[in-house]
Amino acid sequence: MQQEIIDWFEAEGRDLPWRQPYFTPWGSLVSEFMLQQTPVARVIPKLEEFLTRWPTPAALAASPSGDAVRAWANLGYPRRALWLHACAVTIVEKFNGEVPSNVEDLLSLPGVGPYTARAIAVFAYGGHEPVVDTNIRRVIARHNQGNADQGPPSTKRDLEAMEALLPTPDLSPAFNAGIMELGALVCTARNPKCDVCPIARTCLWKNSGYPEHVGPKKIVQKKYEGSDRQARGAVMKALRNAHTTVTTSELETTWSDQAQLGRAIAGLLKDGLIELVEDDCYQLPA
Repeated sequence: MQQEIIDWFEAEGRDLPWRQPYFTPWGSLVSEFMLQQTPVARVIPKLEEFLTRWPTPAALAASPSGDAVRAWANLGYPRRALWLHACAVTIVEKFNGEVPSNVEDLLSLPGVGPYTARAIAVFAYGGHEPVVDTNIRRVIARHNQGNADQGPPSTKRDLEAMEALLPTPDLSPAFNAGIMELGALVCTARNPKCDVCPIARTCLWKNSGYPEHVGPKKIVQKKYEGSDRQARGAVMKALRNAHTTVTTSELETTWSDQAQLGRAIAGLLKDGLIELVEDDCYQLPA
């Protein structure tokens, strides 16, 4: 399956910015932060803007963290912007301004977990490491295990399953990228395109007649509309647009449920995404 996936990826893989030979490890790190739970189409224009403004870790580290939060705009989950800023500071202070290349050092960066650390090591530096995201887990579950669904994640189990499939070091970056792309474009959660899948012939799930999933189900995220997350987003949008301090009474005009608004403000203060600068006045972090 490895060579079949690599050949398919070379012919069918999307032409994405972070796959270009000129793309820097810093650009790869920024893109990985932005791509967490955010579609590719929304990330690409923001990534270009972000890297034009902050082309190096040192450039971002020299700016207030609030600037990163404001530039994050509508990408969602703005804590990622704070973590990315903290990453830039750490890279400058501990790694001479260069994104580290090994997994252990990458894991020491704020907000960098097992997936992101390995993705940077592999896609930015050509490392021989297993990379695992939900798309890769789905392909392995179906092709190798005969399961319709990948079930809840397990870092240890998932890494071991992917590591067992890695080809030689010179081919493993392309295989990592290819199997991820296959899950994103072909072996999708709904309506998989088995007729164009390069490994359909050896897929255990397909050859078993597409059995229903048996076992634990993935946790389904709660609806966004009307949620506390949406209330937080309304507060963040008001502060990003204001470019100055905003009072509670001004924030009350952005969200009708005042109890929910209060929870949103308290949560954002706790997370460091907003600051109380004087009585009843809030701003993005300085």
